[in-house]
Amino acid sequence: MKKTLVTIPLILLMFAGCSKNEVGTAATHKSTEADKSTQDSNSKKVLYWYDPMSPAQKFDKPGKSPFMDMQLVPKYAADDNAENTGVSISAQTVQNLGIRLEKAMMKSFGESLSAVGRIEPDERRIYVVQTRIPGFVERLSVRAVGDPVSKGQKIAEIYAPEILAAQQEYLTLLTLNQIDTDNALKQAARSRLKLLGMSESEIEAITKSNKPSPRYGVFSPASGVVTELGIREGGQLMAGASLMQLSDLSNVWLIVDVPERDAARIKVGLTAEVKLQSIPDETFKGRVSYLYPKLNDASRTLQVRIELPNKNYQLRPGMYAKINFTGQTHEALAIPTESIIETGKRKVVIVKSENSYRPVEVVTNQVRDNQTEVLKGISEGEEVVSSGQFLIDSEASLSGVLARLSSKGETNSTVTKLDNKPSQQSAESMPAGHGKVVGIDLKRGKITLAHEAIAQLNWPAMMMDFSVKDSQQLIQLKVNDAVKFDLKADAQEEYVIVHIEKSTGMKEATP
Repeated sequence: MKKTLVTIPLILLMFAGCSKNEVGTAATHKSTEADKSTQDSNSKKVLYWYDPMSPAQKFDKPGKSPFMDMQLVPKYAADDNAENTGVSISAQTVQNLGIRLEKAMMKSFGESLSAVGRIEPDERRIYVVQTRIPGFVERLSVRAVGDPVSKGQKIAEIYAPEILAAQQEYLTLLTLNQIDTDNALKQAARSRLKLLGMSESEIEAITKSNKPSPRYGVFSPASGVVTELGIREGGQLMAGASLMQLSDLSNVWLIVDVPERDAARIKVGLTAEVKLQSIPDETFKGRVSYLYPKLNDASRTLQVRIELPNKNYQLRPGMYAKINFTGQTHEALAIPTESIIETGKRKVVIVKSENSYRPVEVVTNQVRDNQTEVLKGISEGEEVVSSGQFLIDSEASLSGVLARLSSKGETNSTVTKLDNKPSQQSAESMPAGHGKVVGIDLKRGKITLAHEAIAQLNWPAMMMDFSVKDSQQLIQLKVNDAVKFDLKADAQEEYVIVHIEKSTGMKEATP
Protein backbone atom coordinates (compact mmCIF):
# COMPACT_ATOMS: atom_id res chain seq x y z
CA MET A 1 0.00 0.00 0.00
CA LYS A 2 2.79 2.45 0.81
CA LYS A 3 4.57 1.41 -2.36
CA THR A 4 1.57 2.38 -4.40
CA LEU A 5 1.26 5.76 -2.75
CA VAL A 6 4.93 6.56 -3.44
CA THR A 7 4.58 5.61 -7.12
CA ILE A 8 1.66 7.99 -7.84
CA PRO A 9 3.55 11.20 -6.87
CA LEU A 10 6.49 10.07 -9.01
CA ILE A 11 4.21 9.61 -12.01
CA LEU A 12 2.65 13.03 -11.47
CA LEU A 13 6.08 14.64 -11.28
CA MET A 14 7.15 12.96 -14.52
CA PHE A 15 3.94 14.05 -16.30
CA ALA A 16 4.40 17.64 -15.13
CA GLY A 17 7.97 17.64 -16.42
CA CYS A 18 6.89 16.34 -19.84
CA SER A 19 4.15 18.94 -20.11
CA LYS A 20 6.57 21.70 -19.20
CA ASN A 21 9.03 20.56 -21.87
CA GLU A 22 6.27 20.35 -24.48
CA VAL A 23 5.05 23.86 -23.64
CA GLY A 24 8.60 25.20 -23.89
CA THR A 25 9.11 23.43 -27.20
CA ALA A 26 5.83 24.83 -28.54
CA ALA A 27 6.74 28.36 -27.44
CA THR A 28 10.16 28.02 -29.04
CA HIS A 29 8.58 26.73 -32.27
CA LYS A 30 6.07 29.61 -32.28
CA SER A 31 8.87 32.13 -31.71
CA THR A 32 10.83 30.57 -34.57
CA GLU A 33 7.80 30.80 -36.86
CA ALA A 34 7.39 34.45 -35.87
CA ASP A 35 11.03 35.10 -36.65
CA LYS A 36 10.62 33.42 -40.02
CA SER A 37 7.74 35.78 -40.80
CA THR A 38 9.97 38.81 -40.23
CA GLN A 39 13.34 37.49 -41.49
CA ASP A 40 14.41 35.85 -44.72
CA SER A 41 17.14 33.26 -45.33
CA ASN A 42 19.78 36.02 -45.17
CA SER A 43 18.56 37.11 -41.70
CA LYS A 44 17.40 40.48 -43.03
CA LYS A 45 14.42 42.11 -41.35
CA VAL A 46 11.34 42.08 -43.57
CA LEU A 47 8.80 44.88 -43.17
CA TYR A 48 6.17 43.42 -45.51
CA TRP A 49 5.72 41.51 -48.76
CA TYR A 50 4.39 42.99 -52.01
CA ASP A 51 3.67 42.20 -55.65
CA PRO A 52 6.16 44.02 -57.95
CA MET A 53 3.38 44.45 -60.50
CA SER A 54 1.15 46.08 -57.85
CA PRO A 55 3.50 47.50 -55.19
CA ALA A 56 0.86 49.57 -53.41
CA GLN A 57 -0.71 46.45 -51.85
CA LYS A 58 1.16 45.14 -48.79
CA PHE A 59 0.98 41.64 -47.25
CA ASP A 60 1.87 40.36 -43.77
CA LYS A 61 3.42 37.07 -44.88
CA PRO A 62 4.99 35.48 -47.94
CA GLY A 63 3.04 33.53 -50.50
CA LYS A 64 1.63 33.73 -54.01
CA SER A 65 0.32 37.06 -55.30
CA PRO A 66 -3.48 37.28 -55.70
CA PHE A 67 -2.93 39.48 -58.76
CA MET A 68 -0.32 37.57 -60.79
CA ASP A 69 0.93 33.98 -60.91
CA MET A 70 4.12 34.81 -58.99
CA GLN A 71 5.56 34.84 -55.48
CA LEU A 72 5.41 37.96 -53.29
CA VAL A 73 8.66 39.89 -52.84
CA PRO A 74 9.95 40.95 -49.38
CA LYS A 75 10.48 44.61 -48.46
CA TYR A 76 13.50 44.95 -46.18
CA ALA A 77 14.00 47.47 -43.36
CA ALA A 78 17.27 48.58 -44.94
CA ASP A 79 15.40 49.54 -48.11
CA ASP A 80 12.88 51.49 -46.07
CA ASN A 81 15.63 53.43 -44.33
CA ALA A 82 17.11 54.26 -47.72
CA GLU A 83 13.74 55.56 -48.83
CA ASN A 84 13.54 57.87 -45.86
CA THR A 85 16.85 59.47 -46.79
CA GLY A 86 15.85 59.88 -50.43
CA VAL A 87 15.90 58.17 -53.79
CA SER A 88 19.21 57.80 -55.58
CA ILE A 89 19.07 58.45 -59.33
CA SER A 90 21.94 58.15 -61.77
CA ALA A 91 22.91 61.04 -64.01
CA GLN A 92 21.82 59.06 -67.07
CA THR A 93 18.40 58.42 -65.58
CA VAL A 94 18.04 62.11 -64.65
CA GLN A 95 18.56 62.93 -68.31
CA ASN A 96 16.19 60.18 -69.43
CA LEU A 97 13.41 61.42 -67.14
CA GLY A 98 13.90 65.04 -68.21
CA ILE A 99 14.33 66.16 -64.61
CA ARG A 100 14.74 69.95 -64.30
CA LEU A 101 15.92 71.72 -61.14
CA GLU A 102 15.29 75.26 -59.93
CA LYS A 103 16.51 76.98 -56.77
CA ALA A 104 14.24 78.38 -54.07
CA MET A 105 14.76 82.17 -54.17
CA MET A 106 13.37 85.31 -52.57
CA LYS A 107 10.61 86.98 -54.60
CA SER A 108 8.28 89.92 -54.12
CA PHE A 109 4.73 89.10 -53.05
CA GLY A 110 1.82 91.25 -51.94
CA GLU A 111 -1.92 91.62 -51.64
CA SER A 112 -3.00 90.82 -55.17
CA LEU A 113 -6.24 90.32 -57.02
CA SER A 114 -6.92 89.60 -60.69
CA ALA A 115 -9.97 90.65 -62.69
CA VAL A 116 -11.03 91.49 -66.22
CA GLY A 117 -12.32 94.76 -67.62
CA ARG A 118 -13.06 96.69 -70.81
CA ILE A 119 -11.94 100.04 -72.19
CA GLU A 120 -14.68 102.67 -72.46
CA PRO A 121 -14.68 106.39 -73.41
CA ASP A 122 -14.32 108.94 -70.65
CA GLU A 123 -17.92 110.08 -70.17
CA ARG A 124 -16.69 113.51 -69.06
CA ARG A 125 -15.16 114.01 -72.52
CA ILE A 126 -18.20 113.28 -74.68
CA TYR A 127 -19.59 116.25 -76.63
CA VAL A 128 -22.89 116.67 -78.49
CA VAL A 129 -22.97 119.21 -81.33
CA GLN A 130 -26.40 120.85 -81.83
CA THR A 131 -27.92 123.82 -83.69
CA ARG A 132 -30.03 126.41 -81.84
CA ILE A 133 -32.34 127.25 -84.72
CA PRO A 134 -33.96 125.25 -87.56
CA GLY A 135 -32.03 125.06 -90.80
CA PHE A 136 -30.63 122.94 -93.62
CA VAL A 137 -27.22 121.27 -93.79
CA GLU A 138 -25.66 122.57 -97.00
CA ARG A 139 -22.11 121.35 -96.34
CA LEU A 140 -20.85 118.59 -94.04
CA SER A 141 -17.10 118.20 -93.50
CA VAL A 142 -17.37 115.03 -91.36
CA ARG A 143 -19.36 112.33 -93.13
CA ALA A 144 -18.70 109.07 -91.20
CA VAL A 145 -18.60 107.72 -87.67
CA GLY A 146 -15.00 107.34 -86.51
CA ASP A 147 -13.65 110.31 -88.45
CA PRO A 148 -11.22 112.39 -86.38
CA VAL A 149 -11.87 116.08 -85.73
CA SER A 150 -9.81 118.85 -84.15
CA LYS A 151 -10.92 121.50 -81.73
CA GLY A 152 -12.21 124.58 -83.63
CA GLN A 153 -12.55 122.71 -86.93
CA LYS A 154 -15.58 123.71 -89.06
CA ILE A 155 -17.62 120.54 -89.34
CA ALA A 156 -20.77 121.86 -91.07
CA GLU A 157 -22.34 124.91 -92.81
CA ILE A 158 -26.02 125.59 -92.09
CA TYR A 159 -28.55 127.73 -94.01
CA ALA A 160 -31.06 129.21 -91.56
CA PRO A 161 -33.58 131.94 -92.57
CA GLU A 162 -33.83 133.19 -88.99
CA ILE A 163 -30.13 133.91 -88.66
CA LEU A 164 -30.06 135.50 -92.12
CA ALA A 165 -32.77 137.96 -90.99
CA ALA A 166 -30.82 138.71 -87.82
CA GLN A 167 -27.74 139.54 -89.90
CA GLN A 168 -29.69 141.98 -92.06
CA GLU A 169 -31.07 143.68 -88.93
CA TYR A 170 -27.57 144.03 -87.50
CA LEU A 171 -26.18 145.51 -90.71
CA THR A 172 -29.04 148.01 -90.90
CA LEU A 173 -28.36 149.23 -87.36
CA LEU A 174 -24.77 149.86 -88.28
CA THR A 175 -25.93 152.66 -90.63
CA LEU A 176 -28.23 154.37 -88.09
CA ASN A 177 -25.64 156.30 -86.15
CA GLN A 178 -27.93 159.23 -85.42
CA ILE A 179 -30.62 157.11 -83.78
CA ASP A 180 -28.25 154.68 -81.92
CA THR A 181 -25.85 157.22 -80.51
CA ASP A 182 -24.62 154.98 -77.69
CA ASN A 183 -24.42 151.80 -79.87
CA ALA A 184 -26.77 149.91 -77.52
CA LEU A 185 -28.91 148.63 -80.41
CA LYS A 186 -25.86 147.57 -82.37
CA GLN A 187 -24.47 145.62 -79.39
CA ALA A 188 -27.87 143.95 -78.80
CA ALA A 189 -28.09 142.86 -82.47
CA ARG A 190 -24.48 141.56 -82.32
CA SER A 191 -25.21 139.59 -79.16
CA ARG A 192 -28.28 138.07 -80.79
CA LEU A 193 -26.16 136.73 -83.68
CA LYS A 194 -23.85 135.05 -81.13
CA LEU A 195 -26.80 133.51 -79.32
CA LEU A 196 -28.18 132.11 -82.58
CA GLY A 197 -24.86 130.35 -83.27
CA MET A 198 -22.62 132.64 -85.28
CA SER A 199 -18.98 132.84 -84.27
CA GLU A 200 -17.11 136.06 -83.53
CA SER A 201 -15.02 135.69 -86.68
CA GLU A 202 -18.12 135.31 -88.86
CA ILE A 203 -19.71 138.44 -87.33
CA GLU A 204 -16.46 140.37 -87.99
CA ALA A 205 -16.51 139.17 -91.59
CA ILE A 206 -20.04 140.42 -92.34
CA THR A 207 -19.30 143.69 -90.50
CA LYS A 208 -16.36 144.41 -92.78
CA SER A 209 -18.11 143.30 -95.98
CA ASN A 210 -21.44 144.86 -94.98
CA LYS A 211 -23.13 141.83 -96.58
CA PRO A 212 -25.07 139.04 -94.86
CA SER A 213 -23.78 135.46 -95.20
CA PRO A 214 -26.40 132.94 -96.38
CA ARG A 215 -24.73 130.20 -94.29
CA TYR A 216 -23.11 130.07 -90.88
CA GLY A 217 -20.56 127.53 -89.67
CA VAL A 218 -20.70 124.90 -86.92
CA PHE A 219 -17.34 124.30 -85.20
CA SER A 220 -16.04 121.36 -83.13
CA PRO A 221 -15.92 122.11 -79.38
CA ALA A 222 -13.05 119.60 -78.79
CA SER A 223 -10.67 117.20 -80.47
CA GLY A 224 -11.81 113.62 -80.77
CA VAL A 225 -13.61 111.19 -83.05
CA VAL A 226 -17.18 111.11 -84.28
CA THR A 227 -19.13 108.48 -82.37
CA GLU A 228 -22.61 109.40 -83.67
CA LEU A 229 -23.77 111.19 -86.83
CA GLY A 230 -27.31 112.55 -86.58
CA ILE A 231 -27.80 113.89 -90.11
CA ARG A 232 -26.40 113.82 -93.63
CA GLU A 233 -25.55 116.63 -96.01
CA GLY A 234 -28.71 118.23 -97.37
CA GLY A 235 -30.81 117.18 -94.43
CA GLN A 236 -33.09 119.47 -92.41
CA LEU A 237 -32.28 120.26 -88.81
CA MET A 238 -34.83 121.15 -86.19
CA ALA A 239 -34.00 123.36 -83.24
CA GLY A 240 -32.16 121.32 -80.60
CA ALA A 241 -31.51 118.37 -82.94
CA SER A 242 -28.15 116.62 -82.60
CA LEU A 243 -25.87 117.12 -85.55
CA MET A 244 -23.22 114.69 -84.28
CA GLN A 245 -21.53 113.38 -81.12
CA LEU A 246 -17.80 113.56 -80.44
CA SER A 247 -15.64 111.67 -77.97
CA ASP A 248 -12.24 112.83 -76.76
CA LEU A 249 -10.12 109.64 -76.34
CA SER A 250 -6.98 111.28 -74.95
CA ASN A 251 -8.07 109.83 -71.61
CA VAL A 252 -10.15 106.64 -71.24
CA TRP A 253 -11.88 104.65 -68.53
CA LEU A 254 -11.21 101.04 -67.71
CA ILE A 255 -14.34 99.50 -66.20
CA VAL A 256 -13.41 96.40 -64.17
CA ASP A 257 -15.84 93.73 -62.98
CA VAL A 258 -14.69 92.52 -59.55
CA PRO A 259 -16.42 89.43 -58.07
CA GLU A 260 -18.63 90.11 -55.07
CA ARG A 261 -16.43 88.00 -52.77
CA ASP A 262 -13.45 90.29 -53.47
CA ALA A 263 -15.33 93.62 -53.47
CA ALA A 264 -14.28 94.47 -49.92
CA ARG A 265 -10.59 94.24 -50.89
CA ILE A 266 -10.82 97.04 -53.47
CA LYS A 267 -10.15 100.58 -52.25
CA VAL A 268 -9.89 103.92 -54.02
CA GLY A 269 -6.24 104.61 -54.82
CA LEU A 270 -5.25 100.93 -55.13
CA THR A 271 -2.53 100.40 -57.77
CA ALA A 272 -3.48 98.43 -60.86
CA GLU A 273 -1.37 96.82 -63.59
CA VAL A 274 -3.21 96.50 -66.90
CA LYS A 275 -2.38 94.15 -69.77
CA LEU A 276 -4.24 93.90 -73.06
CA GLN A 277 -4.28 90.97 -75.46
CA SER A 278 -3.60 93.26 -78.40
CA ILE A 279 -0.52 94.78 -76.69
CA PRO A 280 0.96 91.84 -74.73
CA ASP A 281 4.43 93.35 -74.34
CA GLU A 282 3.33 96.54 -72.59
CA THR A 283 1.95 97.03 -69.10
CA PHE A 284 -0.17 100.09 -68.30
CA LYS A 285 -0.35 101.40 -64.76
CA GLY A 286 -3.27 103.18 -63.12
CA ARG A 287 -5.15 103.64 -59.88
CA VAL A 288 -8.69 102.96 -58.79
CA SER A 289 -10.56 106.27 -59.05
CA TYR A 290 -14.15 105.27 -58.32
CA LEU A 291 -16.24 102.37 -56.97
CA TYR A 292 -19.74 102.23 -58.41
CA PRO A 293 -22.43 102.21 -55.70
CA LYS A 294 -24.51 99.37 -57.14
CA LEU A 295 -23.71 95.69 -57.60
CA ASN A 296 -24.60 94.03 -60.91
CA ASP A 297 -27.52 91.73 -60.11
CA ALA A 298 -26.90 89.37 -63.03
CA SER A 299 -23.15 88.79 -62.73
CA ARG A 300 -22.83 89.57 -58.98
CA THR A 301 -19.86 91.85 -59.65
CA LEU A 302 -18.83 95.32 -58.51
CA GLN A 303 -17.83 97.79 -61.21
CA VAL A 304 -14.56 99.62 -60.55
CA ARG A 305 -13.28 102.55 -62.58
CA ILE A 306 -9.63 103.11 -63.46
CA GLU A 307 -8.63 106.22 -65.46
CA LEU A 308 -5.82 105.75 -67.97
CA PRO A 309 -4.02 108.30 -70.17
CA ASN A 310 -4.15 107.46 -73.87
CA LYS A 311 -1.42 109.58 -75.44
CA ASN A 312 -0.79 107.40 -78.50
CA TYR A 313 -4.42 106.32 -78.76
CA GLN A 314 -3.45 102.66 -78.30
CA LEU A 315 -6.33 102.08 -75.91
CA ARG A 316 -9.48 101.72 -77.97
CA PRO A 317 -13.00 101.50 -76.53
CA GLY A 318 -14.22 97.92 -76.53
CA MET A 319 -10.83 96.33 -75.78
CA TYR A 320 -10.70 93.74 -73.00
CA ALA A 321 -7.94 93.84 -70.42
CA LYS A 322 -6.59 91.75 -67.54
CA ILE A 323 -6.02 93.73 -64.36
CA ASN A 324 -3.84 92.86 -61.36
CA PHE A 325 -4.52 94.94 -58.26
CA THR A 326 -1.56 95.12 -55.90
CA GLY A 327 -1.30 96.46 -52.39
CA GLN A 328 1.64 96.38 -50.00
CA THR A 329 4.39 93.97 -51.08
CA HIS A 330 6.84 91.84 -49.11
CA GLU A 331 9.79 89.58 -49.85
CA ALA A 332 9.26 85.85 -49.37
CA LEU A 333 10.81 82.52 -50.36
CA ALA A 334 9.38 81.27 -53.65
CA ILE A 335 9.54 78.18 -55.85
CA PRO A 336 8.01 77.45 -59.28
CA THR A 337 4.32 76.64 -58.98
CA GLU A 338 4.73 73.65 -61.31
CA SER A 339 7.11 71.97 -58.85
CA ILE A 340 4.37 71.49 -56.22
CA ILE A 341 2.55 68.16 -56.03
CA GLU A 342 -0.90 68.53 -54.46
CA THR A 343 -2.32 65.28 -53.07
CA GLY A 344 -5.45 66.79 -51.54
CA LYS A 345 -4.16 66.38 -47.98
CA ARG A 346 -0.72 67.91 -48.38
CA LYS A 347 1.61 69.76 -50.73
CA VAL A 348 4.92 68.12 -51.57
CA VAL A 349 8.04 69.15 -53.46
CA ILE A 350 10.97 66.97 -54.44
CA VAL A 351 14.22 68.42 -53.07
CA LYS A 352 17.63 67.42 -54.39
CA SER A 353 20.03 66.39 -51.65
CA GLU A 354 23.71 65.69 -52.11
CA ASN A 355 23.28 62.22 -53.58
CA SER A 356 19.53 61.67 -53.71
CA TYR A 357 16.08 63.17 -54.13
CA ARG A 358 13.64 63.35 -51.24
CA PRO A 359 10.00 64.47 -50.89
CA VAL A 360 9.39 67.39 -48.52
CA GLU A 361 6.03 68.65 -47.33
CA VAL A 362 5.64 72.42 -47.69
CA VAL A 363 3.19 75.10 -46.54
CA THR A 364 2.40 77.68 -49.24
CA ASN A 365 0.66 81.04 -49.42
CA GLN A 366 0.33 83.39 -52.39
CA VAL A 367 0.85 82.65 -56.08
CA ARG A 368 2.16 85.29 -58.48
CA ASP A 369 3.73 85.07 -61.96
CA ASN A 370 3.95 81.24 -61.77
CA GLN A 371 5.84 81.50 -58.46
CA THR A 372 4.42 80.21 -55.16
CA GLU A 373 5.30 81.65 -51.76
CA VAL A 374 6.63 79.02 -49.33
CA LEU A 375 6.05 79.56 -45.62
CA LYS A 376 7.54 76.34 -44.28
CA GLY A 377 9.38 73.26 -45.48
CA ILE A 378 12.47 74.33 -47.43
CA SER A 379 15.24 76.91 -47.21
CA GLU A 380 16.62 79.47 -49.62
CA GLY A 381 19.06 78.00 -52.14
CA GLU A 382 17.71 74.44 -52.01
CA GLU A 383 17.05 72.90 -55.42
CA VAL A 384 13.57 71.57 -56.17
CA VAL A 385 12.47 69.40 -59.09
CA SER A 386 10.18 71.35 -61.42
CA SER A 387 9.87 68.65 -64.09
CA GLY A 388 9.67 64.90 -63.51
CA GLN A 389 8.73 65.23 -59.84
CA PHE A 390 5.66 63.02 -60.12
CA LEU A 391 7.78 59.99 -61.01
CA ILE A 392 10.08 60.58 -58.07
CA ASP A 393 7.19 61.08 -55.63
CA SER A 394 5.72 57.68 -56.46
CA GLU A 395 7.98 54.86 -55.30
CA ALA A 396 6.25 52.29 -57.48
CA SER A 397 6.43 54.42 -60.62
CA LEU A 398 10.00 55.44 -59.93
CA SER A 399 11.17 51.87 -59.38
CA GLY A 400 9.57 50.66 -62.57
CA VAL A 401 10.94 53.49 -64.67
CA LEU A 402 14.43 53.27 -63.21
CA ALA A 403 14.54 49.53 -63.74
CA ARG A 404 13.45 49.88 -67.36
CA LEU A 405 15.81 52.76 -68.12
CA SER A 406 18.74 51.15 -66.34
CA SER A 407 18.26 47.89 -68.20
CA LYS A 408 18.15 49.71 -71.51
CA GLY A 409 21.23 51.72 -70.62
CA GLU A 410 23.25 48.61 -69.77
CA THR A 411 22.52 47.11 -73.19
CA ASN A 412 23.53 50.34 -74.99
CA SER A 413 20.02 50.85 -76.35
CA THR A 414 18.48 54.28 -76.97
CA VAL A 415 16.86 55.70 -73.81
CA THR A 416 13.17 56.47 -73.41
CA LYS A 417 12.33 59.96 -74.68
CA LEU A 418 9.96 62.58 -73.24
CA ASP A 419 7.88 62.65 -76.43
CA ASN A 420 6.73 59.07 -75.72
CA LYS A 421 7.97 57.88 -79.11
CA PRO A 422 9.34 54.31 -79.07
CA SER A 423 13.12 54.16 -79.15
CA GLN A 424 15.06 52.34 -81.84
CA GLN A 425 16.32 49.01 -80.55
CA SER A 426 18.71 46.64 -82.22
CA ALA A 427 18.19 42.90 -82.14
CA GLU A 428 21.00 42.52 -79.61
CA SER A 429 19.45 45.03 -77.17
CA MET A 430 15.95 43.51 -77.13
CA PRO A 431 15.10 41.82 -73.83
CA ALA A 432 14.95 38.05 -74.40
CA GLY A 433 13.23 35.35 -72.39
CA HIS A 434 12.34 31.66 -72.17
CA GLY A 435 9.04 30.17 -71.19
CA LYS A 436 6.30 27.63 -71.72
CA VAL A 437 3.14 28.15 -73.76
CA VAL A 438 0.03 28.19 -71.56
CA GLY A 439 -2.51 29.49 -74.09
CA ILE A 440 -2.75 30.78 -77.70
CA ASP A 441 -5.32 33.20 -79.18
CA LEU A 442 -4.68 33.39 -82.95
CA LYS A 443 -7.56 35.79 -83.66
CA ARG A 444 -6.29 38.42 -81.24
CA GLY A 445 -2.62 37.69 -81.87
CA LYS A 446 -1.94 36.97 -78.19
CA ILE A 447 -0.09 34.25 -76.30
CA THR A 448 0.02 33.36 -72.61
CA LEU A 449 3.44 32.32 -71.33
CA ALA A 450 4.79 31.05 -68.03
CA HIS A 451 8.23 32.62 -68.40
CA GLU A 452 11.46 32.59 -66.45
CA ALA A 453 12.82 35.67 -64.72
CA ILE A 454 13.96 38.38 -67.20
CA ALA A 455 16.92 40.17 -65.61
CA GLN A 456 17.03 42.97 -68.19
CA LEU A 457 13.56 44.16 -67.15
CA ASN A 458 13.86 43.17 -63.48
CA TRP A 459 10.88 40.83 -63.95
CA PRO A 460 10.51 37.75 -61.73
CA ALA A 461 9.25 34.45 -63.11
CA MET A 462 5.49 34.63 -63.68
CA MET A 463 2.62 33.97 -66.06
CA MET A 464 1.72 36.82 -68.44
CA ASP A 465 -0.23 37.60 -71.61
CA PHE A 466 1.74 39.07 -74.54
CA SER A 467 0.76 40.53 -77.89
CA VAL A 468 2.69 39.10 -80.82
CA LYS A 469 3.67 41.52 -83.57
CA ASP A 470 3.43 38.84 -86.28
CA SER A 471 0.61 36.48 -85.35
CA GLN A 472 1.71 34.05 -88.07
CA GLN A 473 4.49 32.93 -85.74
CA LEU A 474 1.84 31.42 -83.44
CA ILE A 475 0.72 28.86 -86.04
CA GLN A 476 3.78 26.68 -85.44
CA LEU A 477 3.26 26.64 -81.65
CA LYS A 478 0.99 24.69 -79.33
CA VAL A 479 0.25 24.54 -75.59
CA ASN A 480 3.11 23.23 -73.39
CA ASP A 481 5.77 24.05 -76.02
CA ALA A 482 9.02 25.44 -74.61
CA VAL A 483 9.78 28.70 -76.41
CA LYS A 484 12.27 31.54 -76.51
CA PHE A 485 11.18 35.07 -77.45
CA ASP A 486 12.38 38.65 -77.95
CA LEU A 487 10.53 41.69 -76.53
CA LYS A 488 10.28 45.28 -77.66
CA ALA A 489 8.47 48.28 -76.08
CA ASP A 490 5.71 49.85 -78.20
CA ALA A 491 4.54 53.49 -78.20
CA GLN A 492 2.57 52.89 -74.96
CA GLU A 493 5.66 51.43 -73.23
CA GLU A 494 4.08 47.96 -73.25
CA TYR A 495 6.30 45.07 -74.28
CA VAL A 496 5.24 42.97 -77.28
CA ILE A 497 6.84 39.84 -78.72
CA VAL A 498 8.60 40.59 -81.99
CA HIS A 499 10.00 37.07 -82.42
CA ILE A 500 9.09 33.72 -80.86
CA GLU A 501 10.17 30.16 -81.67
CA LYS A 502 10.38 26.74 -80.08
CA SER A 503 13.20 26.12 -77.63
CA THR A 504 14.97 22.94 -76.57
CA GLY A 505 14.14 23.51 -72.91
CA MET A 506 13.73 25.98 -70.08
CA LYS A 507 14.02 26.29 -66.34
CA GLU A 508 10.96 26.09 -64.17
CA ALA A 509 9.09 29.35 -64.97
CA THR A 510 6.32 29.29 -62.44
CA PRO A 511 7.10 29.81 -58.78
